[in-house]
Amino acid sequence: MKDDTPNTPIKTLWLNFKILLKSTLDIREDTNHESTIEEVKAGISIKGQGAWVLIFSILIASAGLNTSSAAVVIGAMLISPLMGPIVGIGLSLGINDVDLMRKAIKNFGIMVVLALFTSFLFFSIPIFQDETPELIARTYPDVRDVIIAFAGGLALIVALSRRNKQINTIAGVAIATALMPPLCTAGYGLATGKWMFFGGALFLFAINTIFIALATFIIVKSLKFPMKEYLNSSKRKRISQVLYFIAFLILAPSIYMFYGLYKKSDFERKVNLILSEFRENNDVILLNQQISYNDKTVAFATVGKSVTISLVNKWKEKLEKQGYGGVEFEIAQSVENLETQTMLEKLESTYYTSQQNLNNKEEIIVRQEKELLLLQKQLYLSEKSKVPFDQIANEIKINYTNVEEIAFSKLIKTNFKKMDTLPIIYLKWSKSTSERNKTNDEAKIQKWLRLKLQTDKLEIERLN
Repeated sequence: MKDDTPNTPIKTLWLNFKILLKSTLDIREDTNHESTIEEVKAGISIKGQGAWVLIFSILIASAGLNTSSAAVVIGAMLISPLMGPIVGIGLSLGINDVDLMRKAIKNFGIMVVLALFTSFLFFSIPIFQDETPELIARTYPDVRDVIIAFAGGLALIVALSRRNKQINTIAGVAIATALMPPLCTAGYGLATGKWMFFGGALFLFAINTIFIALATFIIVKSLKFPMKEYLNSSKRKRISQVLYFIAFLILAPSIYMFYGLYKKSDFERKVNLILSEFRENNDVILLNQQISYNDKTVAFATVGKSVTISLVNKWKEKLEKQGYGGVEFEIAQSVENLETQTMLEKLESTYYTSQQNLNNKEEIIVRQEKELLLLQKQLYLSEKSKVPFDQIANEIKINYTNVEEIAFSKLIKTNFKKMDTLPIIYLKWSKSTSERNKTNDEAKIQKWLRLKLQTDKLEIERLN
């Protein structure tokens, strides 16, 4: 018989650890089913004071978004009653209470309409129609918003189910899940006719709503809340089937949303890795970077080394191997002589291939050597004919003392179908320079430089 004595301390330690883990994480013993159901039911109604609290909280949140004040927005979220009907929907699904479901959906609809109408009125006032960072932030949901909404819903229903309620947890969930700001942003989109704001904000609100309700449903089921009893067994079965079908309708888009947002975040991360690697390895500046997962487009401008077509093709191949085929790059490039360099690159490739595979065709090789030398000469001459930047910079500094820094580049904008070269002068003005003086002086500098450089395409941009 095998002696298990040496293992006894280890087994005892493991047993004690499991007991500690269970006592720490188990929430069944401290759950009060009846009081939780009653509290959720009480928080569903929007009548009377609840409606006015919602209106006032929407006004506060709208003002906070308009001024980009996070503190004001947080204050509005703390007093908002929006969470009640959403938790009620999840609870009614979990306990098969069709009457509670109807009441929760009805009050939820009233709240949404009331919130949209209030924020619409606020943002209809012209002085409140500026786009602010807080408003823009509510139009681009990603996979993290799904995690926040789901974890927030779990925390909320667990906190509500305790015998001793934790008010700080409930308040924290109201802040984290942020139901109010997306509704206010949607109202802003309606008032200003900016449908990107309206659609993006409603999508974020739908994510928060669905995942809070889903989290509530899961916890209610796992804690074995008592099911609503019906005298008629066939009616109970029918109601159960209807509610489970509704639960499926909530679960299916939840999975689809999560997957779609995950793919969007993953695509943006992979593109950013490619661009970061290019920026760091080539000492180049990337401007106006825009990544669209839905359109499969990546747009940016470069200042520094050029992006060749062969490099773009390598990026496309890399993304295709990672599951993102058909990506298009739209690049505005700040480089000298991109067309000549591209032709030179192609001709060099053809030349070396000819040397290896067409030894018997000396005439072709000789002709390509001549073309290669000609292109190299053209590239050398164009390098010598650059804009006299030092002279221009000195003249600007003498005549416009408020200019602190000057930069110059030739932007070659291409979508790989056509190209256009735009000379750009970048100016950094001193902080004391007024907007009016900046505008007037920029117009004078542009007129002078267009005459001096004999081009009508030169543009003036600001570095600050």
